[in-house]
Amino acid sequence: MSEVDSKFKNALAGKKIPPLTLDNKWHRLFTQTQPDKRLQRLEKEIGELLKKQGKANTEIKKIKKLKKTLMQEIMDNATASSSGNEKAIKKAEDNKRLLEECNEKITDYEDELFEVPREIDKANRELMLLTMQICYDRLKGNEREIAELSKWIAQVREELKEKVIRKAEMEDMNHELYSYMHDIFGAEVINIFDMKYYENKSEK
Repeated sequence: MSEVDSKFKNALAGKKIPPLTLDNKWHRLFTQTQPDKRLQRLEKEIGELLKKQGKANTEIKKIKKLKKTLMQEIMDNATASSSGNEKAIKKAEDNKRLLEECNEKITDYEDELFEVPREIDKANRELMLLTMQICYDRLKGNEREIAELSKWIAQVREELKEKVIRKAEMEDMNHELYSYMHDIFGAEVINIFDMKYYENKSEK
């Protein structure tokens, strides 16, 4: 673990972080980038753990419902089984066995529900650290490119300003040249040369 990762983990200690994979905004962070295998692995791991957690909760509810039914049957059958009815006794024994199995299964699923959230939290924190690393690397890369583009834009802007000034100077120079020629040679001569000049120019 790097010193930076260690500082991040210490800063996150005791903080509740909801599963990132359930947040649409987290998914949108990576819509314009190439898939990262490390992210995909953690995303898959968290998804499987969440399914496992959901299944455990669902199974516990189902088993508790079955337990309630079994206990009701035991109570309903109590009089018959105590009077020596073999069928009722067999039913009571089966129900007690099923109740024990239900209790064992509930215990197993509760053990899972004790461990799974910790596993989810561990994978989720790893995913968060990796997400931060990838995003900050991208931010730094973007900042470098922004700086380069800003430099280029400033250069182009300066060149553009110089060319605008040069264009204005050339236009002023042409205006003065034409004006002097007009004053020296007169309108009639200039018109003849204008026609010849622009005719030759159009032929090129």
